[in-house]
Amino acid sequence: MSDKLKLLCVSTAEPGCSLAIIDGNSLICEEFWETRLTHSKRLVEMIEHMLEKRVCMELSDIDAFVAARGPGSFTGLRIGISVVKGLAYAMEKPGLGVSSLDGIAFRFVHSSIPVCVMMDAKRNEVYCALYQFEHGRLVFKSHERVVSPEDAIGMTNGATLFAGSGSKVFKDIIEQKADHPSLVHNFLDSISASALILSLYSKENFFNELENILTPSYLRQSDAQLQFAKK
Repeated sequence: MSDKLKLLCVSTAEPGCSLAIIDGNSLICEEFWETRLTHSKRLVEMIEHMLEKRVCMELSDIDAFVAARGPGSFTGLRIGISVVKGLAYAMEKPGLGVSSLDGIAFRFVHSSIPVCVMMDAKRNEVYCALYQFEHGRLVFKSHERVVSPEDAIGMTNGATLFAGSGSKVFKDIIEQKADHPSLVHNFLDSISASALILSLYSKENFFNELENILTPSYLRQSDAQLQFAKK
């Protein structure tokens, strides 16, 4: 089924914005932007430019729309998910959500060692999950959690590849406490829209997977909610 679909995928879970268009098993175009403009001022323009100028496609050509559903920036996630939901509704096409952590981990599907994704969650915490791939296929994924960097490192055992913004924020702790850690280059720490699609393709019936429902996955309450709870 996937080799016949045209998918448009976006991630606004972090300051950078990733956008990709997939035609079946071919990556047609992928862009990454990190500017001072907010996602709300940039995302629609990026989509229009890619469709019209880069791939010469109409919005109606897209078979399904995909967004990173979190964890990540609360505001960024709401913007990306809202845009994708709006496009899916207007075109009467499916809208799907994929874990932001998958959008980092699936950049390393050919890693021979486990991959620990750590996104900076602020407050001295990380959003994290541990992945194991074999021959380019996912064979294990832990539960997604928001924990201290030390607890995230405690999920690993032996040589591990660390990726994501949190792996750079807490690089010193990883190098001190992890057993034979390897850290990816900084420009590979961001969420990739094409990697989100790889995650989708790892599931045989991704249209029917409950975890692909296009609803935000924050993993924890917002600062406003926590302040309100204290009152």
